[in-house]
Amino acid sequence: MSRLQSFLFSILFSLWSFEAYAQVPQVHDSAAALREVVVRAPLPQREVVAPQRLEGDRLHALKGTSVADALRYFSGLQIKDYGGIGGLKTIDVRSMGSSHLGVFYDGLPLGNAQNGQTDLGQFSLDNVEVVSLYNGQRTGVLQSAAEFGHAAAVYLQTRRPQFAEGRRSNQRWGVQYGASRALQLSGLYALRLTPSVSATINISLLNADGKYRFRYRRLTPRGVVAYDTTATRHNGDVLALRGELNMYGRLLGGDWRAKAYIYHSKRGIPGAIVSNVWRRGERQGDDIRFVQAAWQRTFSKRYSTRLQAKYADYATHYHNRDTLAAPADHHYRQRETYLSWANAYEVLPGWTLSGSYDFRYNTLRDDHPLFAFPRRTTHLAALSSSLHLGRWQVQGSLMQTILHDRTRNAGQSATVRNASPALFFNYLLKPDGTLSLHGFVKRHFRAPTFNERYYTDLGNALLRPEKAFQLALGAQWQHAFRHRLLQRLQLSAEVYYNKVHDKIIAYPKGQQFRWTMLNLGRVAVRGLDVNAALEAHPQRALQVALQVRYSYQWAHDLTDPADAYYNQQIPYAPHHSGAAVVSASFKRWACYYSFIYVGRRYAQPENVRRNRLQPWYTHDLCLQRHFRLSRSLEGKLTLAVNNIFNQQYEVIANYPMPGRTLNAALDINF
Repeated sequence: MSRLQSFLFSILFSLWSFEAYAQVPQVHDSAAALREVVVRAPLPQREVVAPQRLEGDRLHALKGTSVADALRYFSGLQIKDYGGIGGLKTIDVRSMGSSHLGVFYDGLPLGNAQNGQTDLGQFSLDNVEVVSLYNGQRTGVLQSAAEFGHAAAVYLQTRRPQFAEGRRSNQRWGVQYGASRALQLSGLYALRLTPSVSATINISLLNADGKYRFRYRRLTPRGVVAYDTTATRHNGDVLALRGELNMYGRLLGGDWRAKAYIYHSKRGIPGAIVSNVWRRGERQGDDIRFVQAAWQRTFSKRYSTRLQAKYADYATHYHNRDTLAAPADHHYRQRETYLSWANAYEVLPGWTLSGSYDFRYNTLRDDHPLFAFPRRTTHLAALSSSLHLGRWQVQGSLMQTILHDRTRNAGQSATVRNASPALFFNYLLKPDGTLSLHGFVKRHFRAPTFNERYYTDLGNALLRPEKAFQLALGAQWQHAFRHRLLQRLQLSAEVYYNKVHDKIIAYPKGQQFRWTMLNLGRVAVRGLDVNAALEAHPQRALQVALQVRYSYQWAHDLTDPADAYYNQQIPYAPHHSGAAVVSASFKRWACYYSFIYVGRRYAQPENVRRNRLQPWYTHDLCLQRHFRLSRSLEGKLTLAVNNIFNQQYEVIANYPMPGRTLNAALDINF
């Protein structure tokens, strides 16, 4: 124990010496470690539009292996899942494109300047307490400029340590085993170093061979069965190691928080089943390392400030040994430096002005002799005004972006300047807040990624940014019942309209097998999201909860009237999708049932029969038993069946998904 404490103290001393940054704990975090200090109350963190959220036991009862598994249950969102445990998993919210989504881990952005997409399959749910999805942007009064710059944002918040009276440490160890010989081991050690400083160390290992049985069935354009066979998915193995250190405390009259994160993985890329080829030789190794810290202080009842900093290093090794494809062996190295300063001042009661500035510097290297070696400098400045007056809550914001790319070839350099305005509102139709209207309008853009601009033989240094417009209007009703059976009912609905101009797409440039990136796309999206939540308490020891989500999307390609697919549904955007989660707990038992449905989609722009993907749905069931072995030792046993009815389906064409799978997990806390 003394060695571990010495190790943690040495890390803490290093953080104090070099970085002094943090953020105020969220409302639901425990403040047990701070009881001995007096803290000025921060400015109220009111949000104009509430997010979709999964947290606590309901989040972990889904028993997925990654954050992407939890996001499946949010409305208006599609997961691009390429199959299996090691397959790539990205998110598309309201058909805006994966690159328009921002992902924030404990308040700081997860970046990927190379391809603009964050693989959420690389982030475990093991130490995540809350997953939130915001459409448009988060609308707090104190936030970084980067938080104003996306069409939607996912926020991941890790657990903050909580200590029982008289205890200075907690431990949690877990083991999970399931289909594809997937073994996951995890451990968490939390320690109170001083009355105002605490730390957690979280480690996990995932090892799986990735094999699973599936049915492969294909029809000819006339509807005649061409293939109908059963096979085993190969080259989906994964070995992933993750380590995370989180520290919390007080410094210079403010609250600070720091994180060090390490992720290492080696995995096979299953690849598409095309031309009767069932195995692929693609492999990928990833090494992710980053450190981040934040410091926040409230100087008076009116003024708060927050500093944030991050340094990230991403290394990717991709090699292809497929004899039917051109050999490839590439080493990519990304580095990112990020700094942020945010301020908020309450001018009058209910009226707060905020300003923030972010600096980001990205580099990318490759071992290809003709690679451009791009470097990107980004300046973000944001101003916002938040007004809470009677039944009204309004926030207006404006973000200015100045982005400059430099490459080894000066002719490929580029500069982008763009302003992103937004307006959000919430109006209480009833004074008690049980019925409200909300909405927002926003213009923003996304810059071309390094791959889109500088990838050898494909990139186009003259690409313009994609420009997007969002409009949404919704209503929410909630009611707390005094009846013993029903406790709470909440209903919400939101209609929206999105438009994307200068959409970046790959386009043939005349030579066989040669493509380039061009600004040719224009997409319009109309949609509806409906959510319902019900909580009941039929008996003293029995609690039941129900969550239902439904989405409708009309997402059409309006690029060129001469195209055969003009004004047709864009690929992989279903008209109808939905999810439901039912949970019940009785004394030490808990049961969770979940259902996901995704309607008919098309794998190509032309909405014809040969490109049609059939609807798919899955039923999952989870049973948990809590137990206590002693006063300080307790545990939880979990049994889960995923895809109960063995549905054979594909999220992405030619990437078959697993059928029925069984998983068992044991967690011990002491």
